[in-house]
Amino acid sequence: MPCAMDLPCTPDELAAQHRDSAGLKELLKDPSRWHSIPLLNYTPLHKLKDQTLVRFRGMIQDMMDPEIYLERYEVKSPDSSKRLQDGKFRDCLKLTTGEEIDYHAEGNVHGERRTMFVISVPGLNEWSKDHEKQCCPQIELVPLAQSPSSAKKRTLEEQDAMEVDGAGDTAVKRPCMKDMQTDEEPGAAPNSSVLASEYLLNSPLPDRPSMACMVKVYEEFDTYQLNTLVDFVGFLSVDSSLDFAALDIGDCENLSELQAAHPSPFLIPRLHAFGVQMLPHANPLMDLSLRQPIEASEEAEPSQLAVHKDLRMLLKLCLFDDDLAAEYLLSHLISSVYSRSEMQSIGKFALNLCNLPKDCQAYSTSLYDILKLLLPASHYLPMTLETLNTVSFAPKKDYETNKLVSGVLQLAPHTHLVLDETRLQQGKLEANGVHAVQHLAHLINNQELKCDFQYYQIDYHANIPVLVLSEGRSMLPSDFVMPINADAKAVELFEESLKAAHHYLQPARLHQFRKYLTTARISNFSVSEEHTEMIQQDFVDMRKANSKSNADDLHGLLVLSRLLGIARGRDTLDKETWQLATEFEAKRRQRLQSLPKAALTRN
Repeated sequence: MPCAMDLPCTPDELAAQHRDSAGLKELLKDPSRWHSIPLLNYTPLHKLKDQTLVRFRGMIQDMMDPEIYLERYEVKSPDSSKRLQDGKFRDCLKLTTGEEIDYHAEGNVHGERRTMFVISVPGLNEWSKDHEKQCCPQIELVPLAQSPSSAKKRTLEEQDAMEVDGAGDTAVKRPCMKDMQTDEEPGAAPNSSVLASEYLLNSPLPDRPSMACMVKVYEEFDTYQLNTLVDFVGFLSVDSSLDFAALDIGDCENLSELQAAHPSPFLIPRLHAFGVQMLPHANPLMDLSLRQPIEASEEAEPSQLAVHKDLRMLLKLCLFDDDLAAEYLLSHLISSVYSRSEMQSIGKFALNLCNLPKDCQAYSTSLYDILKLLLPASHYLPMTLETLNTVSFAPKKDYETNKLVSGVLQLAPHTHLVLDETRLQQGKLEANGVHAVQHLAHLINNQELKCDFQYYQIDYHANIPVLVLSEGRSMLPSDFVMPINADAKAVELFEESLKAAHHYLQPARLHQFRKYLTTARISNFSVSEEHTEMIQQDFVDMRKANSKSNADDLHGLLVLSRLLGIARGRDTLDKETWQLATEFEAKRRQRLQSLPKAALTRN
């Protein structure tokens, strides 16, 4: 593989060039140079070449214990000569035949690095994957038998490992062991108990498995946060000696933890990072270096207002010709938590679309099929009793393996979660189901994800827009309950309407919608002092007209007006947008009056 635009292609080349980290970071600021580096996410693992320069793009799912390693060490040759060898960006100490390491040499330098367990973005939709795959250069592949390995694996006794408890990690253990024979796991002892590959990969969405990579970072450890999106550049490490089966385990008592820390590199590769970008979203269309022309007509980009009009028309078509519901669904699709206080996450827009016509079978999945064409990442979750009672929703710490075992709610920011409550039937909600509902309610209300550490829980910030589809009002809380006012003719023709919606979504138009939604979601918006006074006066008038109006109503209006303004291409609040929001809210509340109140927890 040709070198990615004058970047070092191997650790040896990096050491030979004596590149400082500041110089490397400066080179990586060029988007073209960054995206010229092959992406590991879409490469067959069994043919990877060790020490290749690669990228890995995904979500930080877990953070492992700190590790002390030999950054530089002295090597003694058979003729008693000595040399210094760099150990940075490597898993294996580099030796040739007859050489030995002098572990007591004064020239040895120890360093610290951290390992991030990173998975490809869970819930990433097919169009996002296809675009990344088509636009990124391919990694050079070699037959496994030809992969050179001149490294000698360190034994456990030779490693200067530092055992540090990672931020008080704790959790409930779940069964994860199964017996596998030698022919199932090459190199394992007969009848040995090994961790299942599904457990090691730890995908939040088992039916949509993610790729996993153990990324080792060497600086700025405190900048990394759980569940954030990152794009790493570094050197690949797939030496077969990294596999648990190749280790000299001796009298190790906790084999489960050792296996979890040393999975096969051809199941979970390692990457030694020297470059990182924090990603504000998962939409590859927004990376200029990954853009591809769709059609010649795309050269003249339509205005944001024009795209907004077309997209609202599409959503109206999918919502039984309900224009008001289309406005709220569009606001939901571009919503994002943009600020946090001690009491609330500001900007969230959890939406409950209710009063869905009972005559329209499979409407929820049909609507989701449209949404997943528009959104970079999303997940449809049927709220069946079996799902609630059996699926793990929140992450739990497994102390036997020292691993944070994922749950379906451990998703990346801006991954839209669609909960289909129309699938819920009468039956018993067991303990796991009760906890599932509690985790969902906590996520919706606070945009926080509770991680179970057995004796206590830790809340991690989330930014997951939640859409609940239900016939009556949902049993779950929401920021806005929107009853569908379905046109009778539209209900009768809903299958034809959805077919028309798919036909309407031609490649160029899809491209516009996908970019528009992401651009709107990350847009800035402000409220001037003049309009702040207007809002305060309007709220006083609202209180006079209706004594039940409270601060939550004002907050909802502010969030809605902000999203209505952004959707129309504005960056500041104006009187017209504020009045539009108050008009929409009055209409929505009027609709709520005609629905039963029993199931409503919030409006």
